[in-house]
Amino acid sequence: MPDLSLDLHPETLADAPAIERLHERAFGPGRFARTAFRLREGVPPLSELCFTARVGTLLVGSIRLSPIIIGRDVAAVLLGPITIDPAFQSRGIGAALMTRSLDTAAAKGHRLVVLVGDAPYYKRFGFSVVPPGRLTLPGPVDPGRLLFRELAAGAFEGVRGPVRGLQSAAP
Repeated sequence: MPDLSLDLHPETLADAPAIERLHERAFGPGRFARTAFRLREGVPPLSELCFTARVGTLLVGSIRLSPIIIGRDVAAVLLGPITIDPAFQSRGIGAALMTRSLDTAAAKGHRLVVLVGDAPYYKRFGFSVVPPGRLTLPGPVDPGRLLFRELAAGAFEGVRGPVRGLQSAAP
């Protein structure tokens, strides 16, 4: 296969319909029942951490991060969804989006990232399985798929409690 000419861009409002179609193709209607979706429900993603991947004018990937609170007051971000068009998977697009988004989050002062995903895949990006009993989510999650990554040393030290989406403070 030829190399892709991949362009990463900050997500814009105009990207929303194409991203929704991408989510539908990749995850189907069952995505609305997933616990991670429930955490994001009604919580706008952090636009400065959301990126799209394009090949030419075709949107082939998207990553979003949303604000969450753990316990009483630990701010963190929830990574996901990260979505790659099925026809473009296994071409490095997900890795490029992950790297851009995590680097941007660290540069903007975010300290902790949580996600529900495949531990062997995300391990290469520095994610680890959350120790049992540390975090509770608003629905069932396979404990081996609940992951975290510190963007600042010690950011997960002592963190425990329920995880909830952070509603916008805007009026």
